[in-house]
Amino acid sequence: MDNPFFVNKGPVKVSEILNILNLKNKDLNIDQSINDIKDLYNAKSNDISFFHSKKYKDLAIKTKASFCITTEGLKNDLPKNCIPLIVDNVLISTSKVTTKFYPDSINDNFDETVENINQTLFKDKIKYGINVLVGSNVKIGENCFIGHNSIIEKNVIIGNNCTIGSNTIIRNSLIQDNVKILDNCVIGKHGFGFFPNTKNNLRYPHIGTVIIEENCEIGCGSTIDRGSMSNTVIGKNTYLDNQIHIAHNVKIGKNSIIAGQVGIAGSSIIGENVRIGGQAGISGHLKIGNNVEIGGGSGVVRDIPDNSKVMGYPAKNIREFLRDNKWYIKRLLLTLMQKFLKMWR
Repeated sequence: MDNPFFVNKGPVKVSEILNILNLKNKDLNIDQSINDIKDLYNAKSNDISFFHSKKYKDLAIKTKASFCITTEGLKNDLPKNCIPLIVDNVLISTSKVTTKFYPDSINDNFDETVENINQTLFKDKIKYGINVLVGSNVKIGENCFIGHNSIIEKNVIIGNNCTIGSNTIIRNSLIQDNVKILDNCVIGKHGFGFFPNTKNNLRYPHIGTVIIEENCEIGCGSTIDRGSMSNTVIGKNTYLDNQIHIAHNVKIGKNSIIAGQVGIAGSSIIGENVRIGGQAGISGHLKIGNNVEIGGGSGVVRDIPDNSKVMGYPAKNIREFLRDNKWYIKRLLLTLMQKFLKMWR
């Protein structure tokens, strides 16, 4: 991922990386330059990456990174071209190194560059409400609408025929054509990434973006966090209901529909044509296949294969759920019948 918004302060010498990680390695060329920090998939030669879980073994084996922050137990899964840097806590170490390359990615203070849209080149190009503010490095396409009190902060690209509701804040986002973002949304702020510490919690840098592909609709009061090391992506023709939270690095495939109050934790991948019922929760780092249906109120804690229908907590195949909960279903039906009979007495 080549980030279009955050400025890479690299290259950084190997000696500086070793100092940050409190490591010593006499066999390394400490004057060698490292260009960037990226995930295992996107890293190139002379980049540094990180590998913290066996779940990503297949990516680790193929990485092109020259260096990788990892543990003693995982180092043998890296290719010969990748030099392991052994640490106790991979994610904390990665956070420190990322901050070195991208020091501006930690904080998300309000955008001091914004100005009233009446004072910008957009005043005659789009239709907008009262008190609309626009930041630096913003591009807006043709035939767009922006509602009252909305703020398009710095680093946003909006395509053609898009509608932005009132009281919405957007930054660090790429929004393609024909997208509708309804009222009171927050899109592109950093995610819930930090490491607990009794004295001072360590905030994780978020150098990714939010990408909303064409023909999507984002419901009122929804929050979509930008990615940490990769992008958060909402696929083409996907509709989100109201009050939905999409965490950092989540990727949702095209033609999916997600009902209200659903939460999807960081780095989970949702396939195409997925249907998720209201108030369902999906844990982080999971893979949900294509054509999956998840019942409302379900708790998903493991991967789900293609063409599955699941329900319950923990979410299981719908047939298993019905079989295991016959007593509950009978009681529910009985209660509904009693209420129905009372109505007609």
